[in-house]
This record gives sequence, structure tokens and C-alpha cells, in this order.
Amino acid sequence: MIRLKDLERSYKTPAGQFFVLRRVNLEICEGEFITVMGSSGAGKSSLLNVLALLDDGWEGEYWFRDQAVHGMKRKQRADLARRNIGMVFQSYHLLDDLTVRENIDLPLSYKDIPHKQRQGMVADSLDRFQIVAKKDLFPSQLSGGQQQLVGIARAVIHKPALLLADEPTGNLHSLQAKEIMELFRDLNRQGTTIVQVTHSEANAAYGARTLQLRDGWVVSDTAHADLQPYEVVRQ
Repeated sequence: MIRLKDLERSYKTPAGQFFVLRRVNLEICEGEFITVMGSSGAGKSSLLNVLALLDDGWEGEYWFRDQAVHGMKRKQRADLARRNIGMVFQSYHLLDDLTVRENIDLPLSYKDIPHKQRQGMVADSLDRFQIVAKKDLFPSQLSGGQQQLVGIARAVIHKPALLLADEPTGNLHSLQAKEIMELFRDLNRQGTTIVQVTHSEANAAYGARTLQLRDGWVVSDTAHADLQPYEVVRQ
């Protein structure tokens, strides 16, 4: 599904070029469930933002289902993301001027789905996540956990081919977290490719493959035991 070749992301600072991703070479196959782990500042969220096509400042090659993303213009990338990718943000990223119902409906509005069918899908999603009573509230009227549930509902409602999740259960209590991870596992079994960033070993266990990042480098990948050690690769 995805192939990254020598992908790098850096920022200019007064001290010089600061890299958050270094020479990332990665293949993600259709139907995989991948966990990305590492300490704070390792580059986990940066990698997810690149995969989600939310960040245009990287260099290298990015192939999505044989389409050369690195050769696309911003609008083409945005269209590709809307059609294929769902994203669960650590900081929610709900639209403040839209209600819960309208936030969840947003991904459907980019697809050719009749209005009545969309209404039914949103109603089912509200019920599934037990937030029917919150449907006419705005994000500022919700708790952090409730906003997280809305963000997850919005990310999965259009059944994306690729689901990206940045600490998806960080603001949920243990029972809700388990239910969300079970939902992700069900989606994966139905064919959705999932990449999650987490510090939780329990959440990581739902995936079949784990990547470890350190200082922007992929230092281990359970799918590639022969990956060169960090100390060798960085030279």
C-alpha cells in the first residue's frame, strides 16, 4: 500500500538543520496493523503526519498504491487523503464551529453519498460510540474523553483504506480504551490497514508488527530482523 524511500523531514533552526525524520525506508502492506513506538521526540507523530499527507515539508519518495505522492501537487494530495485516509489525532482536531454530528459527518461530505444515507451512517456512529446525547453539542462543551470518541468516530465513519491513530486511547478510561482497540482490530480484520502510535504495551499487542523510532531513525522493525543497528545506520 505504502512505500517510503529515503524520506526525511527537517526544520531550520538558528543552530542549523534539525531533523525529525532521517532516511526512513518503509513498506506498509495492505491489511497490516502496525505499531510505532519510541520516546518523546523520536519522530512518531511526524511520521504519522507525513503518512496522513498533512505535512508537505518532507523530502524523499512516498508511494501510495503505486501513485507517486512526491510528484503530486497539494490539492492532489488532499484529494487522495480524503478518499483513502482516516486520522485520529492526539489533540482531537475537531472543528470548533461544528456540532458533534457535523464533525462526524465531515468525511462523508467529501464522498458521493446521498444525504439520507449519510444521516443514517452518522446516527449509527453516534449510537456505536454512545454519544447520541452529545450530537448537538460543540467540542468546547465536551470532556477530553468525549472529544476523543468523536475524533475516532469521525476517522472511521467513511471506512478508510488506511487508518492512522496518534495515541488513540490516551484520554479514555480503561474500558473505553479496550473497546476502541477491539474496534480497531475488527476494522483491521475487515481489511483496513492501521498504523498506530502508542506508549501502551497493551495497545501495541493488538498490532502484528512494531517499529521503534529514535531521534528520527527507524531503529528496529519486527518485520525486518536484519535492520542495521542505529549506531551503524546514522553514520
